This record gives sequence, structure tokens and C-alpha cells, in this order.
Amino acid sequence: MAKVLIIGAGGVGSVVVHKCCQVPEVFSEIMLASRTLEKCDAIAAGLPMPIRTARVDADQVFELIALMEDFRPELCINVALPYQDLTIMDACLACGVHYLDTANYEPRDEAKFEYHWQWAYQERFKKAGLMALLGSGFDPGVTNVFTAWALKTEFDEIQELDIIDCNAGDHGQPFATNFNPEINIREVTAPARHWQNGEWVESQALSTSMDFDFPEGIGPKKIYLMYHEELESLTKHIPTIKKGRFWMTFSDNYLKHLEVLENIGMTSIKPIIYNGQEIVPLQFLKAVLPDPGSLGPLTKGRTCIGCLIKGLKDGVEKKYYIYNICDHEACYKEVGAQAVSYTTGVPAMIGALLMLTGAWTGEGVFNMEQLDPAPFMEKLNMHGLPWTDLIL
Repeated sequence: MAKVLIIGAGGVGSVVVHKCCQVPEVFSEIMLASRTLEKCDAIAAGLPMPIRTARVDADQVFELIALMEDFRPELCINVALPYQDLTIMDACLACGVHYLDTANYEPRDEAKFEYHWQWAYQERFKKAGLMALLGSGFDPGVTNVFTAWALKTEFDEIQELDIIDCNAGDHGQPFATNFNPEINIREVTAPARHWQNGEWVESQALSTSMDFDFPEGIGPKKIYLMYHEELESLTKHIPTIKKGRFWMTFSDNYLKHLEVLENIGMTSIKPIIYNGQEIVPLQFLKAVLPDPGSLGPLTKGRTCIGCLIKGLKDGVEKKYYIYNICDHEACYKEVGAQAVSYTTGVPAMIGALLMLTGAWTGEGVFNMEQLDPAPFMEKLNMHGLPWTDLIL
């Protein structure tokens, strides 16, 4: 039984707290904190067990420390903005609290997705006897564990890795993002990068695509090459990977709207002066787009996220595909959120559960693939994200 502090009351935060409440024997006391207390209270009102709520500005280390000193959690689950990862890690170190997040730190003024800022905390967490688990979402997160599981059970050596993320759902809106619009658009418009023969190869955003036939009736979709942070950790910790790529589907409608918004400067993160005030165009755009949390009751269809892996087993070439399919409407029925939030929130809860029960332990900063994948794979099947694997 443990006290857990969850920071962030968006779509993912709502899923995390719902799923934690399903395992009260582990998550015995829960506090949900956000910059907007009303969001926390609204989520708390729909839960099957009482939790505490609080207001906190996660940009301010002193506010985070004060909150942690008052509540005294064993673990902090960070599902706030990626800009706030380091302040929350600082507060955890100051208060002796274990740490978990779902996305790597990135600076506000540059769309840069790298782990080096958080990896630099390794010695501080190790010296404090604390564990920091990075990227316990789906991608990153489950995709890292899928890869580690494949290496443990199917391969002697992994040589090629394609992470393929498909959202085949439809929310009926002219243009909306399935998670935080600011983070989503920064990610999609950044240059694509993939790993090949020991170095990063960069290309223009959304300039490389191919068709992929998704399983279980989803069918063929066009996928686009992007950069995603799990490639950085996976190619470091599994150095036999000669080629590592990340792919994602986008509808023609999404891409057309994005192109227009880019052309008129609305996706820029450089501040401008408007009516004597400094504003960031992308942050203004976020304010006028639909809240991803509002898409839950509107979204139908399924997601399919998985890893296509090539390598060697007993000296013979092998091809393996492992994936999860998640239904938007089933997710909304269970926790009041669409599948994109669900597929991120459930792995955050599972990572926390494994840390709190001692199945995953360590001192320092860890990526998911560095830990034994077996207990995580078991929990995916138990908590709503069953997986399927195929030898191709």
C-alpha cells in the first residue's frame, strides 16, 4: 500500500487516476494535482474511491516541494507537460520521492526531443537511492517493452526496428489533436530522424511515407516517418540495431489543415507581439482548438500500435510483429477517455505498480527497455491493453 502523487489533470491524468483506483491494494492513497484545481475536482467526482486534490504550478520547484512535503508520497507520476519534467524531478530529489513520466523533457523554446537532460540526473537519483522511470506511456513505453520482450523471447540479435503507430479513429471534428495540441503539433512538424548504421539521418517532416497493412480489419494506411524519443534510448541500450524508425498515420484532412496552419505561421513557437502583449502562435492555436479531453464521447474506431522487428535467432533471419489494438468507444465506456489517452495512461499506472510492488527496482534513471519486460507484459493483458504477436 502506497501514497501516490499524480501531477496533471488532462486526458492522460484522468486515465491514470481511474486505473490506479482499480488497484486500491497498491494505490491506497492518491492525490491528483494540477494548475487548475477545478479539473482535479471534476475527475475526482467520477471516481469509485475518494482521493485528495490540490493546486500546484509544476513550473515552480518550491510549490512542488511544499506539496510533496505535505502529502509525503512514495512515488510521483508526472503526466503534466514535458517542459515540467526537470522541475518535478528536482522536487522528487529534494523530498525523497520516486519518479515516473510518460514523455521526455523538452525546452519550451525549441522542439527538441532528447533524453540527455534527464539522463544527466543519473548520479543524483542513484546517490539519493531513488528510481526515476522515463517514458512509461505507450510510445515511448510499451513499444520499448515490446522490443525488450522480443529480444528476451524471440531473438538473439535485433537488427531492424520499425515502431508503427496507427490511429484509425474518427472524432468528426474538422481539425483536432488527440493529445495536447501544442505537444502534438511540435512533434509532427519537427524534422524526421531515423537511426541507420550508427548515426542519425535527418529528413524534412512528413516527407517520407509508405503503405502498411494493419491487422484485424483495420487494413492499409499510409504511414509517415517521424522522430520519436524512444529511438534514442533503444538504439543506445540495444546497440545491435542497425536501422531504427518510427512511423505514424495521419489523415489527409489532418495534413491539409496542418499545412495551412504552418503556412500562415500558426504552428510557430517563436513569440510575437500582439496588441502590446507577447504571445506564442502555437499556444494561441492550442487555446482555440478542441480540448482533447472533449473528444472521448465523439471518437469511434481503433488504434493499432506495435513493433515490426527483424533480426537473428540461432543464426537464421527472423521477422516478428507485436502490437496492441485499442477501441476508442470501449475506453470511453470504461474511464471516460478516448484510446490515445488510455494507451498512455494505462502503462503509466502499470509502471508505477511495478515500482511500488518491487517487481521493478533500481537506483538512478531508467528507460523501460532496461528492466525485465515479463511482469509488464503480464500486466498489459490484465489491465486493458492485451497484445498479439506474429512470426512473419
